[in-house]
Amino acid sequence: MDTVDTVFLDLGNVLVFHDDEKLLRELAALGGRSVDEIRNALAPLWDPCHRGHLAGDGLREAVSRVVGAPLHRDAFRRVWNCHFRIHDAVMPLVEALADRVKLFLLSNTNAAHIEFVRPLLPILERFDGLVLSYQVGLAKPEPEIFAAALKMAGTRPEHAAYFDDVETYVVAAQALGIRGRVFTDAPTFRKDLRELGLA
Repeated sequence: MDTVDTVFLDLGNVLVFHDDEKLLRELAALGGRSVDEIRNALAPLWDPCHRGHLAGDGLREAVSRVVGAPLHRDAFRRVWNCHFRIHDAVMPLVEALADRVKLFLLSNTNAAHIEFVRPLLPILERFDGLVLSYQVGLAKPEPEIFAAALKMAGTRPEHAAYFDDVETYVVAAQALGIRGRVFTDAPTFRKDLRELGLA
């Protein structure tokens, strides 16, 4: 078996938990709309948000329209990031990886979320790079974002492992020859790392 020299990790529900229902409830409460109304109105925003086409004040104003009430910058920052919680159980395993392989974040995300989460994740300072959808203008499960990640890491698919909680994204990585694993919890992550020779 080829040796794994690079590990790509997703952000949401891997390094941090994100309670999307909490986000929807908080947004709904601001303007008196239902959670389902907020969910449906937000849906068209996610792709341009992830690709960096909708950002900064433009994103804040778009979410304000979804909510049905103006969100000033501090209020937007609070509510837009209210659903994150650090996945403490996985951190020791990630810290050990940082000493053994090249380590990269590979995430569909936006600048507002990264700016909030990054200070809470000092481990990111030990990563070799961040492949962020809004910066590269690509989004999972597109093969191009995985190709960009491999290029940034300077590695080949057979030497890379990828962990994500979304099976569709894992399958897309596997189609390129990357050793994709569906992330579920810290014990399973430990087991997968052992099988990859990275425990």
